Amino acid sequence: MQATQIRQKDGVFYFVSYPAKDLLGKVRFISRFYGDGEEISPSRISEDDDIAQFIAKIERTDKAFQRALSRSKVRQLKNFYETAISQPPIPGTVLLFTSERLNFRADGGGGAGSLGEPASKYLIIDGQHRLAALRFYLHERPDDAASINVPCVIFDGRSEDFATEMFVIINSTPTRINKSHLVDLYEHVSFAAPDRKFAARLVERLYVEGDSPLRYRINRLGGRSQRDKWVLQAEIFNELHRWVRGRWRSIQLAGGSSKEVPRYYAIIRDFFKAAKGVFGDAVWGKENYMVTKPVTIKAMVRVCADLARDDAEPEAGRVARWEGRLGPWTEMARQFREEGFYERFPAKGEVERVARVHRDLARAAGIETKKS
Repeated sequence: MQATQIRQKDGVFYFVSYPAKDLLGKVRFISRFYGDGEEISPSRISEDDDIAQFIAKIERTDKAFQRALSRSKVRQLKNFYETAISQPPIPGTVLLFTSERLNFRADGGGGAGSLGEPASKYLIIDGQHRLAALRFYLHERPDDAASINVPCVIFDGRSEDFATEMFVIINSTPTRINKSHLVDLYEHVSFAAPDRKFAARLVERLYVEGDSPLRYRINRLGGRSQRDKWVLQAEIFNELHRWVRGRWRSIQLAGGSSKEVPRYYAIIRDFFKAAKGVFGDAVWGKENYMVTKPVTIKAMVRVCADLARDDAEPEAGRVARWEGRLGPWTEMARQFREEGFYERFPAKGEVERVARVHRDLARAAGIETKKS
């Protein structure tokens, strides 16, 4: 097929124009899409196809891709195709990916040439909804297929991290992938700052490690259960990143992520163990108390940062030592009853309330808060 090879810095990709009917036979849909009395079932995804697994996990979890919203979006696009006469129905490019290295033969100057076809179907990095709507539209009006050509950008022969990064760049807006999901991506994308990757690794450990008091309690992408979640991944990430960012210079001097992620995880783990010990089983994790609700968890991360500044070492005996420091919280437990909590901790909003709870918890334990 005819294509234009485009170079940008070290990147090479291709611009092509596919007849609509041909393109729909060359792509695979990762999500399920609905039309009027018709549906597109998602392709079967191999367990070792990391890129497709990743995109499917995003799209099936994110609220922007839930069944009702997908149906509405596809219907709106299909209606646009039906009413578009003078204006092009698909003016923007669809982004396609294949891990195969495609053969390109230049015909002359300007990057024009002939591009080979992949043996397997393309993965759609961006444009699934547009192509789903096009398929439903052409099912009803097959005669229109000959008049529609779809502009496409093709990326070939790249690693799974490259495809993941492209997906993030294209889709990382509030209406497409929420912040909580993006925390999962920091390990995959080259543009993520080292301090953000560090904080994301702490969140990961808090979620998966068997000795973490927050194990499986963080609401994250692809979590084990939708029940009994205490805090969104993005919320606790923000607090951990705030702590890490303030200590980043010392973290780098101490050896960086390889050495300091385990140490910082052990600190936050021991802090929550001590907090759980002083609040007690009658309060910790109970629905009628706010102790393990987001506002308090975020405030406790700030207290942990304050406490660790002066009393992180030695690690041996730290949980018991910190239980002693946090001992006054046992008497405060009544203040964290859900009933009347917002009156006892008045604030204009969540941000101010987290700051208020932080100050009260630190003051009760005699811990000096970090000056802003």
